[in-house]
Amino acid sequence: MKTISDCVEEILVTQPFLEEALSRRIINFSALAEELQDTISNMLRKPVKTGAIMMALRRYHPPKDLRHSNNLKSVLKNLGDITVRSNLVDFTFKNSSTLILSHSKILESINTTIFYGFSRGVHESNLVISSSEKQHIIDEFVKETMIGMQDNLCAISIALPTNNTQIPGLYYQIFKRFAWEGISLHEVISTTNEFSVLVEDHTVDKAFSAIKKLGNNYGVGLFD
Repeated sequence: MKTISDCVEEILVTQPFLEEALSRRIINFSALAEELQDTISNMLRKPVKTGAIMMALRRYHPPKDLRHSNNLKSVLKNLGDITVRSNLVDFTFKNSSTLILSHSKILESINTTIFYGFSRGVHESNLVISSSEKQHIIDEFVKETMIGMQDNLCAISIALPTNNTQIPGLYYQIFKRFAWEGISLHEVISTTNEFSVLVEDHTVDKAFSAIKKLGNNYGVGLFD
């Protein structure tokens, strides 16, 4: 049978910001208990007192392996090279039987020194490229269905250590920092040991600063 503690944990694990604030004791337990009262009562299908919720909140402990991961601390403190590329455009095309052919033609003719990224989803594909090639892409993909196009973008690329795939919480820390700084991400491009985010030109300085803060403040937040 589900308990109040089970309900509290279920809610907190789906709201990491709330979970972190709770672990740092910067939330008013009484106010939060009142806020969760109706939700937990509905989950249990019976009235629940705020005092019982407060007790469950005080007893809740976030995963220790996330809060005290020495590997995660080390990675955030020693992030690799950060590279910024500007004047980019992002195309979104509907997947088709000819899309890969159009893509291959581009690969045969573009300058290999420019920024270029291609990712294919189930229903659509994205192509990010330097704005100097914008018209070239439009011409080569003229028979494809363009879903969207966004220019005036910048890419911030971060070199990650080779063991980054074995470190829980790494990407959470990066996305959390962007969210706290109020930075919207237009696109995310990831390879095994490199992570790139696309942001609009006017937010690139703020986004770059947010990434640098990851290393400077590696001991703040979940690591308190």
